[in-house]
Amino acid sequence: MKTADFLMLLTGLSLFLYGMQMMEEGLLTAAGDRMKKLIAVLAGGRARGVLIGTLVTAVIQSSSAMTVMVVGFVNSGMMTLYQAVWIIMGANIGTTVTGQLIALNLGALAPILAFTGVILVVFVKRPAAKSAGEMFAGLGVLLIGMEIMGRAMLPLQNSPLFLKWMTTFRNPFIGVLAGTVFTALIQSSSASVGILQMLASSGMIGLGDAVYVVCGQNIGTCVTAMLAAIGTSTDAKRTTVIHVLFNVIGTVIFIALCVLTPFTDLVRLLSPENPSMQIANIHTIFNVVTTLALLPFGKRMADWAVKILPDRSPDNRVETAKRRSRK
Repeated sequence: MKTADFLMLLTGLSLFLYGMQMMEEGLLTAAGDRMKKLIAVLAGGRARGVLIGTLVTAVIQSSSAMTVMVVGFVNSGMMTLYQAVWIIMGANIGTTVTGQLIALNLGALAPILAFTGVILVVFVKRPAAKSAGEMFAGLGVLLIGMEIMGRAMLPLQNSPLFLKWMTTFRNPFIGVLAGTVFTALIQSSSASVGILQMLASSGMIGLGDAVYVVCGQNIGTCVTAMLAAIGTSTDAKRTTVIHVLFNVIGTVIFIALCVLTPFTDLVRLLSPENPSMQIANIHTIFNVVTTLALLPFGKRMADWAVKILPDRSPDNRVETAKRRSRK
């Protein structure tokens, strides 16, 4: 890769990540504190918790932000550890909406979205309009960044060394590790999946290689909540343990599914002409299947989190026992 192409790649990546952050901030601002309070009030039973987690995360476009909110709710006592389990499961489903949007090939609309967003942010004073402007501008900049990255990486299509390196992701361990590390570094599974979609659309990574990277991306996104839990209560830290357990167990289930069944072939049949949609569908199926598989074991996962991260002092153990007895 030439220096000019490398610099173009960095520019595209910067715009992509900035657009993702701008869109997320606009959505979070639009959601406001009322939505946060509503989550804490409505998060009750299993089905309701998963539904709320899915819908709210689909709106704010960030499972990391949703999980950080849940950590805060548990830390403040507004939500129990058991309630947090269902919200986390739903958040993992809701975050897949971003990938589905990217797969719709809205690149031609990117300049219009960015221009409309800037007009709303600069010239309209109403907070709601400014939030909408941030959303539009963010999505537009994100799509422009993807287009620039795709162009910058075109020369790599003819690089045998790069293409051979990409095939190493067919090894489940290497694929999961790569997805985990990269997503942990950029702290966004949606952004990481979007970049993988760009690689797939450019023909630089096959579906059989990408499927394990997607598994790792779901694990890597746990890092944001883990960082947010530093200095919080023990139960808040346990929330992040549940998040990690969910994605690690889901990865094990999914790898077994891919190895033992023609899963990738079936996914390819759903959208044979759209590699980006194939990646988005894998991301969605991973989280839906994992949620359905672990739904009956939600409370047990909370108990596992307590065993993995036990109370330090006898007083805390007594308090935890009292909380359990009240349930």
